Amino acid sequence: MADPVSSPSPLGRRLSILMYHQVGRFKPMRAHRANYCDAGRFARQMALLAHGGFHVISLERALAGLYGQSPLPPRAVLLTFDDAYADFIEHALPVLMAHRFPAVVYAISDWVGQRMRWAERDPDRAEPALMSAFQLRALKEAGISVGSHGVSHRKLAELAPAEQARELNQSRAALEDLLGQPVRDLCYPFGRFTQETVRLAAEAGYRSAMTCLRGAATGADHPLVLPRKAVSFGDNLLGVGWKLTKHRPKPALEDWRRWSHQRADAVGLRGGR
Repeated sequence: MADPVSSPSPLGRRLSILMYHQVGRFKPMRAHRANYCDAGRFARQMALLAHGGFHVISLERALAGLYGQSPLPPRAVLLTFDDAYADFIEHALPVLMAHRFPAVVYAISDWVGQRMRWAERDPDRAEPALMSAFQLRALKEAGISVGSHGVSHRKLAELAPAEQARELNQSRAALEDLLGQPVRDLCYPFGRFTQETVRLAAEAGYRSAMTCLRGAATGADHPLVLPRKAVSFGDNLLGVGWKLTKHRPKPALEDWRRWSHQRADAVGLRGGR
């Protein structure tokens, strides 16, 4: 039976993009809560999506649906995982496969197979392992795609344009060599980017880019400025359900939507729309 389709208008095509980082077993914490999701809670969240009338879709289908190339199902959800932590393999992947859910993992090209060491030193915060090249290659068979999270997980907004371009181009090239397939999707490290970053991402050949702007994605968003909804350590099912059904954008997202309509044509960024 075919999925019912959403409204053909750009604002009517809504997509909840959930942002995860680590999934596993963690002690209670006060800081960095958006970087962790308890494995048991994650399993229950995926069950909510599976049985609560939501449609978890691939990034390919999400982009096509947002920008009018094909229908977008109602209550559409895209699952994203930043940094490519190795605990994804043990705790998240089996749950996703059980529900046959696609997802996107964003990997840092210079940190493949190493430990997370880009955060400020904190004696109470571990340095978890990141996925190996073998693990990243194996994701394709499970319906999980891989995108770029930069070369070194630096805040692009704080770098000179030439250094931003290096991060964007070299990470894509390295991951394509590692995976043996095109890498056209990006996630801005720390969610830090500027108008110049967006322009450089377009020049580097990316078709989509995830941000930390909060809200549901719609056809009004530029594909290189896609908002997400962070799932935090303390989120219970009620909290996640509220995030999934809340669509009102934050002011920062509204500002970027205005920029997209006012400036994107001028800098040649409408091609992906």
